[in-house]
Amino acid sequence: MSIRITTMSENTASRMGLLGEWGLSILIETSGQRILFDTGRSFSAAYNAIEMGIDLTQISKIVFSHGHLDHTGGLLPILKLIRKPIEVVAHPDIWQSKYSTLSGRLRRYCGVPFSREIAEGLGASFKLTGAPLWLSKNVVTSGEIPMTTKYEEIDSGLYVKEKDKFKLDPLRDDQALFIRSEKGLIIILGCAHRGAINTIRHAQELTGVEDVYAIIGGTHLMAASPLRMDFTIAELQRLNIQRLGVSHCTGMAASALLAQTFGERFFFNNAGTCSNF
Repeated sequence: MSIRITTMSENTASRMGLLGEWGLSILIETSGQRILFDTGRSFSAAYNAIEMGIDLTQISKIVFSHGHLDHTGGLLPILKLIRKPIEVVAHPDIWQSKYSTLSGRLRRYCGVPFSREIAEGLGASFKLTGAPLWLSKNVVTSGEIPMTTKYEEIDSGLYVKEKDKFKLDPLRDDQALFIRSEKGLIIILGCAHRGAINTIRHAQELTGVEDVYAIIGGTHLMAASPLRMDFTIAELQRLNIQRLGVSHCTGMAASALLAQTFGERFFFNNAGTCSNF
C-alpha cells in the first residue's frame, strides 16, 4: 500500500513560489483515496495546490481536525476549485463560537470564519460525529481523544462563548487521522490540543496497532513546560518513532529540541513537503 502525504499549507514554505500562512492543510493519498486534512487559514492551500499542480477535483473527502479558523478558513477557496459536492467530516463542536486570548489580551474570535449555509451552497456536505469514522480499510479519524496523561493539558486561553458568557473550551472537537501501514501507524495531527501522546495512545487502542512509524503535523508544544517536553520526548523515544515531521503549533524552540534529539528521523513539515511511505 503506497502512502503519499503532501503539506498544502503551513506557517512556512519549503520553496520559492509557495505561500506560508499560519495554519495547516495536509493531503493524504492512499488506497485510491485523496483525503484533505484541514484547509489552512485562508487561500494559501488553494493557491499552493495550483502552484504544485495538484488537481483538487480528485479529492474524495475533507476532514477537519477542529473548529479553529487556521484549520478551517481555507475551505471556501478549496470548494471553489473542487467544483463538486464533497463530504466534510468533523466533530459537531466545530460550529461552537470559539475565542482565544493572546498574552492576556482581550478575547478574539477564532472559530470557523464562515456559515455552514455558505459552505453547503458551494458543495460541502457535513458529516458531524464525535465517534471515530473509518474512511477506508486502513484510514480512520480519531473521534474524541481521551485525556489520559498527567502532563498534557488544554490551553487555558481557549474559550467557547455561550449566551454572552465565556467558558473554557475542552476542545472535544480536536481529532487526528490514523493510517495503518505495513511499517506501523502513521499519525496525522492537526494541532493536538488534547495532547500528542494522548493522541498516539488513542491511535494504538483504536487501530489495534502498537508500532508507530511516523508522526506528522502540529504537536502544540510551542508553550510546553520543560517537564512536558521531557515526558513527550521520552515517550516518543520509547515508541521508537522513525519519522517525525512537525508543523505549525509545534514552535521553533520545541522543533529545535526535537531535531537535536531525533536527528535524521526529524524533518520540518512545511508547505510543499511531500513524504512517501
